[in-house]
Amino acid sequence: MKIVATKRYKKELKIILEALLDQMDFQSAKNFKLYLDTIIINIPTKLHKYKVSSFFNDPHVKEIDYSGFKIFIYEDIKQNYIVLLSIA
Repeated sequence: MKIVATKRYKKELKIILEALLDQMDFQSAKNFKLYLDTIIINIPTKLHKYKVSSFFNDPHVKEIDYSGFKIFIYEDIKQNYIVLLSIA
């Protein structure tokens, strides 16, 4: 399964990382990003454990809770993709 990120996800992640850098030291922000990357890489193998998002009317949109943030993903079964929609 291929994982792709939307422009919205990338923009929101950039804003979050910049805010973390203002609030924490560089190493803490880097650790946040590294662990987030690990979660994302492992999405295809753990897709079954993530709950369907109550914010969307679609069973293929799921949410991942991580460190106070929600990551919204879409499972495109036909194209064999996982789309990172948003992080908030």
